[in-house]
Amino acid sequence: MSLKLKIIIGSTRPGRVGPSVASWVHEAAKAQDAFEVELVELAEFDLPLLDEPKHPAMQQYQHEHTKRWSAAMADGDAYVFVTPEYDFFAPASLVNALQCLAVEWRYKPAGTVCYGGVSGGLRSSQELRQLIGNKNMMPLPQVVPVPFVASHIDEEGKFSATEKMNEGLKNMFRELAKWAVALKPMREK
Repeated sequence: MSLKLKIIIGSTRPGRVGPSVASWVHEAAKAQDAFEVELVELAEFDLPLLDEPKHPAMQQYQHEHTKRWSAAMADGDAYVFVTPEYDFFAPASLVNALQCLAVEWRYKPAGTVCYGGVSGGLRSSQELRQLIGNKNMMPLPQVVPVPFVASHIDEEGKFSATEKMNEGLKNMFRELAKWAVALKPMREK
């Protein structure tokens, strides 16, 4: 059974380091045999703040950007949200992107890789996991934090993970695969 994993870069800020961290996650995911992996750049969707006239559960999208976002997420079996911590919270861009859709997220597991300063983004991850659960997804308790993220990025913008970060990521992928398989019957119509 081929499972599709979508890795979403949650920050859209200029000067962000999310693409560097997400590239590491993407390469590590491709090394696993459990998933067909896609890296998704949220900034490319240019989603405005909740501009659809009808509730997302109806899937009657009026705007092209929402239709593109829906199509990009709908075929995923599992997700990894790569998120920074802005003011002890996940970025508004990522919260908005989750809230733009409803049915597309149902019965799918999601992991988080968070980054920031001393806390490694854990506070943003915790808040994000609550929203993920509210969207009828399975938020994994296994979170991969990256404390002092700037110290792991070289002059060329390449991210270097520690052994413990790599180990945590592998564990998260194993759990995502288990949950994606277990929830698959619930996703089938």
